[in-house]
Amino acid sequence: MGEKKRIGILTSGGDCAGLNAAIRAVVYRAIGTYDWDVLGIMRSTQGLLQQPPEVKQLTLADTDCLLSRGGTILGTTNKGNPFAFPMPDGSVADRTEAIIAAYHGLGLDALIGIGGDGSLAILRHIAQQGGIKLVAIPKTIDNDLGSTERSIGFDSAVNIATEALDRLHFTAASHSRVMILEVMGRDAGHIAICAGISGGADVIVIPEINYSIDTICNSIQALKAKGRNFAIVVVAEAVCTESGEKITQTHALSQCRLGGVGQYLADHISAKTGAETRVTVLGHVQRGGMPSPLDRLIATAFGVAAVDLIAEDRCDRMVSWQHRQVVSVPIESAIAHYQAVDPQGTLVKTARAMGICLGDEANSPAIPSTVPDQFNVAMV
Repeated sequence: MGEKKRIGILTSGGDCAGLNAAIRAVVYRAIGTYDWDVLGIMRSTQGLLQQPPEVKQLTLADTDCLLSRGGTILGTTNKGNPFAFPMPDGSVADRTEAIIAAYHGLGLDALIGIGGDGSLAILRHIAQQGGIKLVAIPKTIDNDLGSTERSIGFDSAVNIATEALDRLHFTAASHSRVMILEVMGRDAGHIAICAGISGGADVIVIPEINYSIDTICNSIQALKAKGRNFAIVVVAEAVCTESGEKITQTHALSQCRLGGVGQYLADHISAKTGAETRVTVLGHVQRGGMPSPLDRLIATAFGVAAVDLIAEDRCDRMVSWQHRQVVSVPIESAIAHYQAVDPQGTLVKTARAMGICLGDEANSPAIPSTVPDQFNVAMV
């Protein structure tokens, strides 16, 4: 069993379904197999900036009913960059040394950080600066983190978006409307392309493929000419205007966020086609609710593997899902690039073959291509 360790775990960045399943697995593996202590750090690194640090010792009893619970029992934040932390007087300060001191003051031997590329980059910087043994677990509903085919939260988000499309079909047909579903996707269109194919969309617009509004409108008009009285469009929130400008909205506290491309498309589609068009923005609905069975499975496998990496003293690594199994990769390589939708990949080819308009050209009958004997593509 070796020397008894005390490890910390935190969730950072945006929440998603499956985080609690990962926490549950970490606690079960650490306590049940290694007899370690597990400290849950509240609200990511902000919990370490409190006096005293805001932490909770986690027990097996704390993990009851966590497998199906959405969100994160540890809380999280995507604000308050510790390198430029907002202070009460309006200034900013580097608080990394305070975080490092709190970590060591708690007597922690290692830290498990669950986050996306931004969060993991921050955590790794702090770990490198403060001699913290860090193991990372990937989570992002966008599924755009490098070096892993799946991240916690993605499958649940796709399920929710697909269900929304299923529901929109009926109301679109009843009212002879064009229905536009705007889904999340800060940089990549994975949710849009996967949900769009699964949910039978007629048009899918993603940031990886330049589009023409005329092409989209022609596709909708072609459906009408064939006797269809409705159309379904899916668009990722990161899609820019036709001329390449980002579409954002400024909320309370002067926060500027992506959003509004669905209405942008609706206005142009209505003007060009005369079709009555409605927009549904899923927003945070994609983050909430119970995790899908696949997210529970992936999160559990990740949690077990993360603890085992600490036991093997293999830190500064991220657990990763590749070729139907969990492996580990250097955190540095995982955050070095984001994984976009491949415009020449299987999913895009599938969408085109199914007659789905991707905005860049009017779809023509699919030309069969040679299918390789062995594929080497990222799993969706």
